[in-house]
Amino acid sequence: MPSPDPAHRVETVRSTQTVTVEIDGWIVAKSSRPVLVYETGLPVRYYLPPEDVDMALLEPTGTRTTCPYKGEAHYWSYRGPDGTAAVRTDAVWSYPYPLDTVAEIAGYLSFYDTVSRIQVEGDAPAGA
Repeated sequence: MPSPDPAHRVETVRSTQTVTVEIDGWIVAKSSRPVLVYETGLPVRYYLPPEDVDMALLEPTGTRTTCPYKGEAHYWSYRGPDGTAAVRTDAVWSYPYPLDTVAEIAGYLSFYDTVSRIQVEGDAPAGA
């Protein structure tokens, strides 16, 4: 794993914004308790509790990646409501055991905005 860059920043912020995630016209997740992750060089990412995600639409994969700032990510593919939708491989990820600096995202799921439509309603948290 590469050494972390001391100028690289990762900040987690709890929010009450409502985040709706849609893939192929199907609502996959809706939550008003996301954790927002602000990371140097990346767009804000919305991590949602698994209770607010329709896990029946997802299938775990064996894909794992390692981030020096967050830990090891595990991935899911989108399968759709009846398993016949176009599979969106590794469209969702989570850090089951993140590094202590981002412990708030443990087990929460995030969606690639290249695969899903992410709609956010409400005001951004103060200081974000």
